[in-house]
Amino acid sequence: MAADLITRIPQRAARWSAEHPWRAILTWFVLVAAATSLAVLVPTHEAEPADYRIGDSGHADAMAEQAGLTGPDTELVLLSGDAATVPDAARQLARQMSRAEGVTDVAPPAWNDDRTAMLVSVSLADGADDVGPLADVTGAVAAEHPDLTIRQTGGLSLDEAINDQVADDLASAEGISLPVTLVLMLLAFGALIAAGIPVLLALGSVAATMGISAVVSHLVPAEPTVGSMIVLIGMAVGVDYSLFYLKREREERARGRSTLDAVEIAAQTSGHSILVSGFAVAASMAGLFLVDFVTFTSLALGAIIVVAVAVVGSITVLPALLVKLGRWVDRPRVPLLWRLNRRIGAGGISRRILAPVVRRPGIALAGSVAAAVALAVPALGMTMHAATLETLPAEIPAVQTMRDVAAEFPGEGTTVTVLARGAGSAKALDALASRASDEGDFTEVPDGLATAEDGSTSSLTLALPWPDSDKRTNHAITDLRERLAPAGLDAVGLEWAVGGDAASNLDFDEHLSAWMPVVIGFVLLLTLVTMGVAFRSVPLALVSTALNLVSVGVAFGVLTLVFQHGWLEGLLGFTSPGFVIDWIPLFVLVVLVGLSMDYHVFVTGRIRELVGRGLPTRLAVERGIRDSASVVTSAAAVMVSVFAIFATLSMLEMKMMGVALSVAILIDATIIRLVMLPAALVLLGARVWWPSRPVRPGGAVVGTVVEHEPELTPVA
Repeated sequence: MAADLITRIPQRAARWSAEHPWRAILTWFVLVAAATSLAVLVPTHEAEPADYRIGDSGHADAMAEQAGLTGPDTELVLLSGDAATVPDAARQLARQMSRAEGVTDVAPPAWNDDRTAMLVSVSLADGADDVGPLADVTGAVAAEHPDLTIRQTGGLSLDEAINDQVADDLASAEGISLPVTLVLMLLAFGALIAAGIPVLLALGSVAATMGISAVVSHLVPAEPTVGSMIVLIGMAVGVDYSLFYLKREREERARGRSTLDAVEIAAQTSGHSILVSGFAVAASMAGLFLVDFVTFTSLALGAIIVVAVAVVGSITVLPALLVKLGRWVDRPRVPLLWRLNRRIGAGGISRRILAPVVRRPGIALAGSVAAAVALAVPALGMTMHAATLETLPAEIPAVQTMRDVAAEFPGEGTTVTVLARGAGSAKALDALASRASDEGDFTEVPDGLATAEDGSTSSLTLALPWPDSDKRTNHAITDLRERLAPAGLDAVGLEWAVGGDAASNLDFDEHLSAWMPVVIGFVLLLTLVTMGVAFRSVPLALVSTALNLVSVGVAFGVLTLVFQHGWLEGLLGFTSPGFVIDWIPLFVLVVLVGLSMDYHVFVTGRIRELVGRGLPTRLAVERGIRDSASVVTSAAAVMVSVFAIFATLSMLEMKMMGVALSVAILIDATIIRLVMLPAALVLLGARVWWPSRPVRPGGAVVGTVVEHEPELTPVA
């Protein structure tokens, strides 16, 4: 019954839109305009630092906030050069900084151990978020002392520089991806109007989702990068859905059917695939909710909304546009591209690949699986860690300065903070500091012990000699939590927790590691159920799930080879940190499974349709994949091109995401869907449709199968 409902929804939506085209088109534009205006009228509620708290470090952060022990934001100025003139410049800098807007305190300039560099630490008032006045002072003092190197960094400087870099990267990616997508659509259709429709509908879906997300953010705080996620997913699925529909409608018109007949057949076939695919993408993204972390919750919600909007637009306004445009959708033609499109549409390349696969399915399946496994095996050794200074672009001045500060002044590098609440907390933490230095790997930080005004809570800051990403850092924090702190704090009955950036990264990594298998199982199970319900076939659902697992394995293997082991460092312009940034694999998993289902549903639906018309499974597989090859090629080309652009950006997270998704989708659309899928289906034969077989001509509509050519009532 659910499968029949999935079939009827796009068919009825298309019929209503065909009968009331202007009403459907106007309604869509009004809805998009109204939703878009919400982005201006309703301010987005972005996630706050407290929303990111997790585990023991989150508890420590909350304790510090409650006790008023959260330190102020600080900016650091590093001075190096002639040791005789550095102190004078540092004192001048400190005097001028103390008069700058938003500054509450300036610490006395301090030498490093070998007196080759001096550091000035500037404390900022609560709520101060503009480092411009401080940067002006730094620039002025540096101009007066050209023989010295004077550089500024700090939390706010880093945030501002990184945000600017991310904004520049995304603007560059979006500016390149839009014309690239248009060119690919021109290659797919050979006509300007047909090429423009998918892009315009996708842009409309993205714009509408931005407004809706602004409202939803007051229920679920928005991650700052959610807008990029909406653009990324919205353009991918929006273009693909329109592409599926348009290709099928043009194909039916080429067979001599009227526009109305062609639109309804497209609704029954491609419309069904769009609905199933949309549900699969949304279900896959819903797996991120299980992690229960604000970043993933926000990204999942934004992706689900944009997919839902794209599905609605594809099964409503698109049929209306096609009915009103009629054959004008193929105008104006670009002569060379039109001829090229006709040649690509013939499926010549896919026919040459499929012939040996269908002839020797066992050998083809074994060879393709071996190749995929070879790419996936490195994933078994994947190491994940949160982003650190090492993963940020060194060309950002504030990043390189912070690296130098951490190297010259260890107390400003990797630190942990122990919070303790209860009588005698300060004394107990003081004893812990001595023990951590004597028995552990920690060193005490000057003025590292602080106590709240009411004396109930104290904090202790300890330094580590290694960067966050070093395994020894995690071992030291674990030792502090499991041995050193309990021995000194539990004995006197104190409530305590270990926090700080390094501890927070460790907690997040452990949280992700615990939930990763659950999310993978959830996503694959939903894929299994979705395909089983939509196509009424257990073997097909199992094959689809297995292929998705292969795609994910390939993506993880590529991530490990390129970014953990440093393959292609020179070509891609990065330095390997020796690990994969922790949130990337989970994000790649859900996006890849969701997007690859787009053309998988389209291809399997076409094969089932042909089986329902009486073709044997072997012939239906060959013809179905051949006939859908141009659509799959175009859809995959859009995704691969867009994600490949992200691989050229400066931020390492963007590179990881772009490389993993572009390579995995390329392999998924070629080796997996052109070799593994047909080989598996041919080997299974008629058994692939168990427990129900597609009905032969004379029956009813089953899944995506159109058994009767539709009889349509003429529309005025």
